[in-house]
Amino acid sequence: MQLLCQELCGVCLFEPAANAYMTIMALVDSAGYSITVMPIDGRVTLKHGEVVVASSTQARIMHETRLAPTIYFPRADVFGLSETPTDHRTFCPFKGTATYWDLTVDGKVLENAAWSYEPALPDASDVEGYIAFMPGVVNDAAMPPMMRPSDGHVSGALIDWIMRSAWQCPDPAELTRQFCEKLVEHGVAVSRLNIVIWSRHPQIAGVAYLWKASTGKVEVNNAHHENLTDIGYTNSPIRHVTLGLGGVRQPLNVGDVAFKFPIMDELKEEGATDYVAMPLNFSDGQINVMTMATDHPDGFTTANLGLVFECSAVISRFFEVMTLRANAETLLGTYLGRATGARVLGGEYRRGDGEEIDAAILFCDLRGSSRLEESLGHEAYLNLLNRFFDTTVNQIREEGGEVLKFIGDAVLAIFPDEQGSQQSCSNAAKAALAIVDKLAEIDIPGHGRAECAVGIAHGHVTYGNVGSSDRLDFTVIGAAANVAARLSDLGKSLGEPVLVTEPIAQASNASSHSLGAHSLHNVGMPVHVFAPKQSVAADREAV
Repeated sequence: MQLLCQELCGVCLFEPAANAYMTIMALVDSAGYSITVMPIDGRVTLKHGEVVVASSTQARIMHETRLAPTIYFPRADVFGLSETPTDHRTFCPFKGTATYWDLTVDGKVLENAAWSYEPALPDASDVEGYIAFMPGVVNDAAMPPMMRPSDGHVSGALIDWIMRSAWQCPDPAELTRQFCEKLVEHGVAVSRLNIVIWSRHPQIAGVAYLWKASTGKVEVNNAHHENLTDIGYTNSPIRHVTLGLGGVRQPLNVGDVAFKFPIMDELKEEGATDYVAMPLNFSDGQINVMTMATDHPDGFTTANLGLVFECSAVISRFFEVMTLRANAETLLGTYLGRATGARVLGGEYRRGDGEEIDAAILFCDLRGSSRLEESLGHEAYLNLLNRFFDTTVNQIREEGGEVLKFIGDAVLAIFPDEQGSQQSCSNAAKAALAIVDKLAEIDIPGHGRAECAVGIAHGHVTYGNVGSSDRLDFTVIGAAANVAARLSDLGKSLGEPVLVTEPIAQASNASSHSLGAHSLHNVGMPVHVFAPKQSVAADREAV
């Protein structure tokens, strides 16, 4: 809990060996999160080194669940305090916005050495305008020990659910829904809750799980990387928390507000009376965000928010486990392909794992790549290469193929015989012809249309892991893969966009033109080569 409050407040870090003399006997165990402020009898004097920085008979002490006690002094009884506050601010959902002050001691300025709450939220109103010191500013050894109230225990419907049932939720959306229902059951009048989990995905920056009491359902919304430049994000509490700037607490049923985020005006118009945004930290330091709003006339109580904070560390771990698996699926699918990635995630990650299958193998190479790189320049060439890969991958997937890897400026793909060789060969041929047509729509300034060289072969291949003991590659190995790559090379010299072996030509719906037998590099026997009729160079020129 202390770590969470450090993230949120940046002010509750004081860990003195003790505070001023006082024995608290009247306080009893609390059933939830609480803040208690009490006066300190007698004079309290604190020093920085040998210099007195505060001395007062009106000092007060704050006890907050899970945190060390903190002493607050009237501003008039603090010496060397700057006349105006600094620009630094931190935020606590229980106490309010912390204003910071410099402290001058023996001519030395201690920056942001003290803080105060102006204004303070209701539970901290007894220290509004009072000054407290940051860790290391005052001498701990000078302060005698004192007792503090017990933190007590939090229990109830929400805790029971976390301990017994939350682990059974199949996905983050269901976890969010049940979490919200248990909050309501526990007495927290939450009307809207949004959890934003940042992801590792080439297109999606994060996923938001938005629950509304009015529907009882969770909306799942993806935020793309380009959305992070929109004003809706750049001027939002979510960005504020994500950057590690602390949590946000803003009662919405007051005249003057400390925060001017547009979302707060929107929620206020919908009847919300209180709003809070807080971090959900992952173990690797990733800061995710949870926001809550209520339409209860009195807003959130300290007990309400304390309950959430008490549970947030555990809830974040449930989200982290689910996110880690989603990230693994995304990254494996991104780098290996969806089907191959699923196999690796399913346990095929040892050297030799895999199987022998029959499949059509497609190898597609961008023509004139070296010349284009030299003439276009690095950035323009990379843009062209990405368009080439987008076009190729989309058509392969459209026909049921799986892209295994990118090899420089080439693509290796597989069409397994899951529905028979006729179907896989036909699908591979259709994908190749579609790639040629789509690339012809890309105009390269000074070079004409984009062109490729595709080779397709069918045969028995090994589909699985090869490599060293600790560095593996999930790929396809076999004569068909070699022939497909060599046909791509031959297509460049013959001026043919697509060359295929006889089984592919027979399966293709398009008529093919025989080019006779050709000897291919590192292929033992000559291969009878065909060009689908639509791709014969002379026919295309005639058209």
